[in-house]
Amino acid sequence: MTPDPGRSGHWLLRAGSRVGAVRTPGGPVVRIMPKTPVARLFFLLGYSLDPGRAWREGGEGAVDTGAYDDVVPALAHAVERQIDQALRLGVLQGYRRVEESALVVRGRLREAEQIRRHFGRMPPVEIAYDAYTADIAENRILRAATERLLRLPDVPGAVRRRLAHQRVRLADAQALTRGQEMPGWQPSRLNFRYQPALRLAEAVLRDISPEHRAPEADPLAVDGFLLDMNKLFEDFVTTALREALRGRGLTAHLQDTHHLDRAGLVRIRPDLVVRDGDGRTPVAVVDAKYKVVKADGQPNADLYQALTYATVLGLREAHLVYASGRRPERIHHVQGTATGPDDLGMRLHQHSLDLSREPGQLLASLEQIASRLGRDTSHP
Repeated sequence: MTPDPGRSGHWLLRAGSRVGAVRTPGGPVVRIMPKTPVARLFFLLGYSLDPGRAWREGGEGAVDTGAYDDVVPALAHAVERQIDQALRLGVLQGYRRVEESALVVRGRLREAEQIRRHFGRMPPVEIAYDAYTADIAENRILRAATERLLRLPDVPGAVRRRLAHQRVRLADAQALTRGQEMPGWQPSRLNFRYQPALRLAEAVLRDISPEHRAPEADPLAVDGFLLDMNKLFEDFVTTALREALRGRGLTAHLQDTHHLDRAGLVRIRPDLVVRDGDGRTPVAVVDAKYKVVKADGQPNADLYQALTYATVLGLREAHLVYASGRRPERIHHVQGTATGPDDLGMRLHQHSLDLSREPGQLLASLEQIASRLGRDTSHP
């Protein structure tokens, strides 16, 4: 959505790679429906967030979206179910450092603050101590996601009531204000049961819709949830390939940064670079593409990009993975790269991944692609 340069107060809408729903204050709700089935979409999201955990425990790995076939209702249902599972054994508590002014000494006296604020006089006293409380980062994130979902359009009444109940259970956690950075947390044995809910809650908080501001106009606050299918598909493909490569003596590096020129002025960042066991020598490069190509079916710009990656990394082949079941798989042999009559030269592999297939079939297809990565480790 962009401001209309020709008419003040009007906006231009164009469907892109994002799906979900948005609403303007006092205006209509705009829904962008995905072509991929919603249950499959949330399988991609869940697997990319945590491939080894609860995402594969029920329903072939799909996140529990209930009976909903729209993005926002399914999302709200999935997050509420994950939060309920996380809180089943009670609200997690932990130690948090507190610095405050008090009438009694507790913990450690902050001498510098005492002198700066009160010129050394007591009371009050400036103290610091570790409080055992439910107001920790994990609960703050879950509460923020719950409150965010309660503000979204199209959340069903039954799900909204359950979300309100979860918010009450998390009332001891401090609410995050709009625009505030998410608190950091580290996976541990203590928050193990929280981790699936936390990762899904973070996805909710990351993919909120922004405010749009036209020149010399008040900001237009657009409330909703928009999921970027480009990023989702890229994360799923690279995560699944990384998992498939674990037992093959290879290491996978996501978003590996390199430079096209020797001066280091032009940066390139392939989605996935496969290296040998010691992590030093590149053996394959992969780029994931969720988009529609031109009418002639040839993704020329993507092939140029893959050729650049292979050239910079000194590889004989590169791989492109598309989200389409209809696009044929091809191998493009690059002219001028053969070193002899029996050498086919550099090869650009074009793979196709049908997102309408079942989760097990999707992972099997990526296992087959993983088996082809790094077969030819010689450099051109």
